[in-house]
Amino acid sequence: MKILITGASGFIGSFIVEEALKRGFETWAAIRKSSSKAFLQDERIHFIELDFSSEKKLTEQLQGKDFDYVVHAAGVTKCLNKDDFFRINTEGTKNFVSALQYTKMPLKRFVYISSLSIMGAIREQQPYKEITERDIPQPNTAYGESKLAAEKYLSTLTANSFPYVILRPTGVYGPRERDYFMMAKSIQQHLDFAVGYKQQDITFVYVTDVVQAVFLALEKGKTGRSYFLSDGEVYQSSTFSDLIRKELGNPWWIRVTAPLWLLRIITCVGEMISHITGKVTALNKDKYNIMKQRNWRCDITPARQELGYEPKVKLAEGVHNSILWYKKNKWL
Repeated sequence: MKILITGASGFIGSFIVEEALKRGFETWAAIRKSSSKAFLQDERIHFIELDFSSEKKLTEQLQGKDFDYVVHAAGVTKCLNKDDFFRINTEGTKNFVSALQYTKMPLKRFVYISSLSIMGAIREQQPYKEITERDIPQPNTAYGESKLAAEKYLSTLTANSFPYVILRPTGVYGPRERDYFMMAKSIQQHLDFAVGYKQQDITFVYVTDVVQAVFLALEKGKTGRSYFLSDGEVYQSSTFSDLIRKELGNPWWIRVTAPLWLLRIITCVGEMISHITGKVTALNKDKYNIMKQRNWRCDITPARQELGYEPKVKLAEGVHNSILWYKKNKWL
């Protein structure tokens, strides 16, 4: 069986590649010319360059290839301009799917890695309740909007013409991840920063559990279905930083909880600097809306019942594994 994994050089994609190799797939990693192969060192990997900006180029690049499975993990989470989210996450997905259809790729399953962020800040009244597949998405970030637009495009395809399954993970963390790593680095430097005084319920999912769900979706996913993913638990905003601090040997720290208005100012300044320098920053409008959101609960019952998904790594173990990796690889 042949599998094509886009975004293969990225955090989640590189773990999917490793699992595909373990399972004996003929594994193809889709990359760009500029992509790092730091986590793609296995000599069994086949590489293919794909240009998601052009359906025509994608068709030429895919011509003559036959893949049984495709996992589309390529995309961006941070951009300088809002339009870039839609150009890459939405239009790139449309171009890719159209090229796969044009080349008559004999796909058994296409798994699209979306995000819980497509739902936005809903069910925000306390006590918080789980976001379910019956809720109407109201994305409050450009990232979430672009992912939802890609999902809506997939929903226009018939089950017979394109066998897609959508996965919507909550915050994904683990070795090689860079955004949550910034929190670990900050705590190592004796500062923990939180925002907002209202209770915030947070959910997480360890990267290998996302990978588990990917291969369950390839095997058992129902065409046209979407599944939320988390580790099945709900945490408070301080839990993650407490665990990081413990794994770092309990360094002294200052824990600052800032009001939302201050975060808004910081992210506005961050965006201004980003546009001046031309460098993407984590301090942007999307980041403000993500940190402002209070309810990140989600219902993973459908994934459990239909896929047989069962999270194996809870937060304490996952943070331990992550910090250990960061230390071994000299990130910390």
